[in-house]
Amino acid sequence: MKRRYVTADVFTNRMFGGNPLAVVLDAEGLSTAQMQALALEFNYSETTFVLPPDDPSHTAKVRIFTPRTEVPFAGHPNVGTGFVLARENRFAAEARAGIFVFEEAAGLVPVTLVREREVTVGAEVRAPESLSRRSVVSREIAAACLSLDAADIATHVHVPQVISVGLPFLAVELRSREALRRSSPNVAAHAGLLPLDGADAIFVYWRAAEEPVASGETVLHARMFSPLDGIVEDPATGSACAAAIALLATLKGDDAAELKWRIHQGVDMGRPSLLIGRTAARDAHVVSTHIGGQCICVMEGTFVL
Repeated sequence: MKRRYVTADVFTNRMFGGNPLAVVLDAEGLSTAQMQALALEFNYSETTFVLPPDDPSHTAKVRIFTPRTEVPFAGHPNVGTGFVLARENRFAAEARAGIFVFEEAAGLVPVTLVREREVTVGAEVRAPESLSRRSVVSREIAAACLSLDAADIATHVHVPQVISVGLPFLAVELRSREALRRSSPNVAAHAGLLPLDGADAIFVYWRAAEEPVASGETVLHARMFSPLDGIVEDPATGSACAAAIALLATLKGDDAAELKWRIHQGVDMGRPSLLIGRTAARDAHVVSTHIGGQCICVMEGTFVL
């Protein structure tokens, strides 16, 4: 049986930027082992498999695999899958409505399509979970994992900590853009620390300014390292960015109804990505976290398995 796939670059409007994603459109009947083998064959940070939903009122069941394992939720696979499905005739009615609902291991994931002049150019995903804060890590251990000095780690807002809004990451804030540029994963240090509370990756970022820019957005520059999962560096990590902005919004602790975020990732590895985030709060408590961006299709084809 021939099965179709489409690849897209996610969180970019230019081909060969952003984070590549493979979407297998006809995944019904594939075993978990076959899906995992295909994800390794594509060898992107994630590959998604589109299946019929358990509940017909939902758009699809979506399973997400890295080259080594299945994950319950991730940002760029949802944004990219939503963008790809919006081009498919069988999803035309839902695409016109502008909202997809994906069934995933982490729960139901709403995906809102982003349009320009009636054309879908990207998507925005709402994180399936509220923020959870887990184990903390010392500056020295975090610095060792990133091949940095302990003095490069910023702790005035939060210490290095495992956080999640659906998929856990160790989040580390740095003191300078230059330190972010120097960051590189120390595999031995990663192996000595991770996995920790479900996290096997480190999301590291620098905040461009304490206050929002004129547009009202807070700007972050970020990198994500996951060598234990076969991903030395990820160009754009929506689930990690979503967790980070949920944490920062929570620590801000004010009654702002909505905060806006702009995250630059992948710049230092030559695949610049732009992620647009927003957090909604009520009574100084973050009630929803969203992350989105533009996408562009790159390749499509078929395989027989």
